[in-house]
Amino acid sequence: MELVVLSVPDCPHVALMDELLKDVLADRPEVQIVHREVAEQVEAEVEGMHGSPTLLVDGIDPFAVPGSRPSVSCRLFRDEDGLARPTPSRTALVAALASASRARSRVASLPPHVARILGVGGQRRQAPVVRGQRAVQRAVLRSFASTGRPPATEELDKVAAKFSASATQVLTLLHQADFLRLDAAGRITAAYPFSALPTPHRVTPTGGASVFAMCAVDALGVPAMLGVDAEIASTTPDGPSVVVTVRGGRPEAEPSTAVVFVGAGAGAGPAAEACCGHLNFFSSRADAERWAAAHPDVPGSILDVVEATQLGREIFGSLLA
Repeated sequence: MELVVLSVPDCPHVALMDELLKDVLADRPEVQIVHREVAEQVEAEVEGMHGSPTLLVDGIDPFAVPGSRPSVSCRLFRDEDGLARPTPSRTALVAALASASRARSRVASLPPHVARILGVGGQRRQAPVVRGQRAVQRAVLRSFASTGRPPATEELDKVAAKFSASATQVLTLLHQADFLRLDAAGRITAAYPFSALPTPHRVTPTGGASVFAMCAVDALGVPAMLGVDAEIASTTPDGPSVVVTVRGGRPEAEPSTAVVFVGAGAGAGPAAEACCGHLNFFSSRADAERWAAAHPDVPGSILDVVEATQLGREIFGSLLA
């Protein structure tokens, strides 16, 4: 579990937050706490700081008020009696940490072949540095993020030239290792988490271009990768739509009963073929269970939206770090 305390310089309430964390984590010495100071509004927006201090639990602010915006202001929390205080209550913090632990456990329980295909764990979706692969991968991802489309080959040639290679050579390597997908003409059709072709999952980052995601988990990973808020609109396999608004890393789904089915076929192959079509939002757990029962050839797990967001963050959160 990753805990990050964000604060403005010399915030008097940080010490109180530290005391609370020390008390609650007394029997969990393995949990590390990172402190980061945020002085400018633009930093607050990137980091997801909703006032000082802000506690991020695995990248999510569990105490963010719906509709609140990032800021460098002083922050107060409401306890169970509605009283303002400089830190969350002990009860609220214990509940937030327990929820994060459950989400991690659910992600860890994915069928092994599903986790492998998705690239769960560490830096497995990040291309290697050698031969310019990571530089080109990041250039492709940044183009999708800013324009909703892959970059022109000429743009990538400039990046690849720094490594004595051509864009075609590097893109071929990335395709072979399944960091992105090319069509028969060598054009980029996908760069996980983005799709150059229409899919049921559209992501609109705050201040950015609307873009398609390869699957529900990829869509939830986009805000974490870009460090922004976003709205995700997705059509379920049954037809109804699900809308997820991510603010400060915290997802809110409409309908609130929405879940994500995370599965993959038994065959090998790139993620785009093996699992992306099987990672979808459903309006309810019952709907997802009915779909899974009708498709026994696609083993998987049903995650709530918070758990699926955690999975998206684990896969994609560090790609542009």
